[in-house]
Amino acid sequence: MKNLRLVYQGKTKDVFALENGNYLLKFKDDVTGTDGVFDPGANTVGLSIAGMGQQNLRTTVHFFELLQKAGIKTHYVGADIAEGTMEVLAAKPFGKGVEVICRRRAVGSFIRRYGAYIKEGAPLPDYVEMTLKDDDKGDPLITKEALAALSIMDEAQYEAVAAETRKITEMVAEELQKHGLELYDIKYEFGKTADGVVLIDEISAGNMRAKDQGQNVEALELTARILGLEAKNA
Repeated sequence: MKNLRLVYQGKTKDVFALENGNYLLKFKDDVTGTDGVFDPGANTVGLSIAGMGQQNLRTTVHFFELLQKAGIKTHYVGADIAEGTMEVLAAKPFGKGVEVICRRRAVGSFIRRYGAYIKEGAPLPDYVEMTLKDDDKGDPLITKEALAALSIMDEAQYEAVAAETRKITEMVAEELQKHGLELYDIKYEFGKTADGVVLIDEISAGNMRAKDQGQNVEALELTARILGLEAKNA
């Protein structure tokens, strides 16, 4: 991006500093996965899907605007869909970054860990878990007590983030249900701003699993259905 200072190159977005103190996120076509297969829970780039960055941005704007209307705080300021960019408030992560996952069904890494105790696809009660953003260590799970002991997030912040996560997930699930889709799990990030703890990053097909009557829905089709578009390569 011309005349902008690059501050971070991420797997699916690049971050630039703006003169007004905010930041600009540039969405990429890269998505997480393994061996060319899309997986929102993976911590490596698995493949690139043409147009995915712009579609993820459109989906994020759609959900962030819904949340803001409901009084839920996010870092969203505005977006330029054509450029694939979103302006956001400056936000400080918890520690070096904490991912918050809300699980409504037992799939992905949850079933890999606990498959001896639960069947794949079994319903879960909006179960919230947190992981440390650490690619080298595979984004390890961390408990509320460990987060507090490491001074990453105190217990009150943990409970507040978990409650907000469940509230947001319910809204996302209701929105998907309108399009014949069931949300299986979703991943978020939260950060600290001058306005308190808010939802940051994105809400898109790149960080959720959703199915149609138990059948997988690919990322572009999922995005198209959420936005009421005709899916490409669906």
